[in-house]
Amino acid sequence: MTILRTRNPQALPATAATLEPFRFMRDFMRWDPLRDYDLGAPTAAFMPSFDVKETPDAYQFRADLPGILEADLEISLEGTRLTVAGKREEEAVKEGERIHLAERSHGRFSRTFTLPEDVEGEKVVAELRNGVLTLMVPKRPEVRPRKISVHLG
Repeated sequence: MTILRTRNPQALPATAATLEPFRFMRDFMRWDPLRDYDLGAPTAAFMPSFDVKETPDAYQFRADLPGILEADLEISLEGTRLTVAGKREEEAVKEGERIHLAERSHGRFSRTFTLPEDVEGEKVVAELRNGVLTLMVPKRPEVRPRKISVHLG
């Protein structure tokens, strides 16, 4: 004898909609994670990351600075201390707009690097292109590697 079992029509298989993590909270507790989001909480301070590379002729500094204008940057070299400072402004919220999520950081930043004594501070070149700041700090000629030829005698 064969027994045929049928599914209980009330028990539906789990779908993406039923497994959605906030569905229970919205349906049962009437909680909306975006509506109750605390916009008054301070966001993380903006601190750009830098890549520093040494070549035979110079030290190269690169940083991603999206949304920062050239006028908002200040780059200085005092002795062997290179400082890059600036700010990224917070976008203004217009009347009738409501922010649901704010993850981008903004504010003032300052990074200072101590350079070796072998740099030519008068010849530092800074370029801001497509949101990437590139600083080239050349080395003095006497410390750059040079090739010495050998003569047969």
